[in-house]
Amino acid sequence: MRENVSHADDRGAPGAHPAPAGGARVPAVRARASGHDQGGRGARPRPQQRLGDRDRGAAEGGAAPRRDRAAADRRARAPLPALGAHPRGPLACVVNIGHERWQVAAVELGGRAVRETSGRRPGPGPAAVLGVLSERVAEARAAYGRRLRAVSVAVAGTAVGTTIVQASGLGWRDVSFEPLRPAPDVPLLVGNDASLAGLAEARRGAGAGARAVLHLTVEVGVGGVLIVDGRPVNGATGAAGEFGHMPFGDPALECPCGASGCWDLEVDGRAMARVLGLPPPRDPRTEAERIIAAAGSDPASRRAVAAAARALGRGAGALVNALDPDRVTLSGLGPGIAAVAGEELDRALRAGLMSFRRAAPPPLLPSTLGPHSTLVGAAEAAFDQVLSDEGLAAWTATAASD
Repeated sequence: MRENVSHADDRGAPGAHPAPAGGARVPAVRARASGHDQGGRGARPRPQQRLGDRDRGAAEGGAAPRRDRAAADRRARAPLPALGAHPRGPLACVVNIGHERWQVAAVELGGRAVRETSGRRPGPGPAAVLGVLSERVAEARAAYGRRLRAVSVAVAGTAVGTTIVQASGLGWRDVSFEPLRPAPDVPLLVGNDASLAGLAEARRGAGAGARAVLHLTVEVGVGGVLIVDGRPVNGATGAAGEFGHMPFGDPALECPCGASGCWDLEVDGRAMARVLGLPPPRDPRTEAERIIAAAGSDPASRRAVAAAARALGRGAGALVNALDPDRVTLSGLGPGIAAVAGEELDRALRAGLMSFRRAAPPPLLPSTLGPHSTLVGAAEAAFDQVLSDEGLAAWTATAASD
């Protein structure tokens, strides 16, 4: 099994200053529009400013000069500085498990990967890949010690707690990811890859600044998340966002998830292969990429992509009606589908909208983070934990003991 490894800072010592990112491929971005930017959506409430004598008199019924009141208002509205990474600051270990490949990265606050390893999945079952990944996580822990404050895992499946209860595309059921926890006191977070990509886009990408963002990712099937005020709507058990298993498809088709008529089966490489009269592909994502690439010169391939675009648009329209976002973002294969058959996608989306929405539908925007979005989202989820009251208390105790 071949692995790719890159380091921005091989030393990892508490006093080491990370070198430029070099081969690290997670984009370095400032914390903004997230709970990590104390002036953006989802930020912690600003502490009430202390009143001066003149302002206190006004608060108690006195008549402070207007310019003083205006100055106080400007101070109250001024954004607090964005949090940034410190050379000895906390890191998150993020893990991304795709249909063909895996990635493990140590990421600092702000999104820069200081260490990254990747490789192909060693086999179809979970045991082999978990064995490889637990070794990579342990290596990151050995390199950075207690600076590594959380492990955040993204999987193409349905997560409940630290277990993937179902990953239809991978053929996994009830897989515990506890083997990736490097120490009992290190938080382990497990999430759906599409939902984490949506978290990244809403906070740092195409959805930044919007109050309600609907994110859709087309990979093997389609998934996503609704983000409101910078926070994902995860549902009662954390398993929300399985949009691909809504019955927007042909009820005669049975999905690997056990349901019939799933939207998943209408938008990816499996759907395109059916239109072309081809057998079900072993790797639907690679097949979809091939067909999308051929669509510019092959009319049959373009028809297959257009059919997927119409299905994607119909489902997106239904979700807009149900969830009322003010922006829709699209990642994975979605932007490629839109580039080939954007007119079909737009017509299907508008046709599915309630009439009052058609004059000003929410914009459908391609991802600005591209293939990095899932890792960035996993890092965002990890730092939500690290920067919680409990996480900060644990970090303070660690720093005091070093």
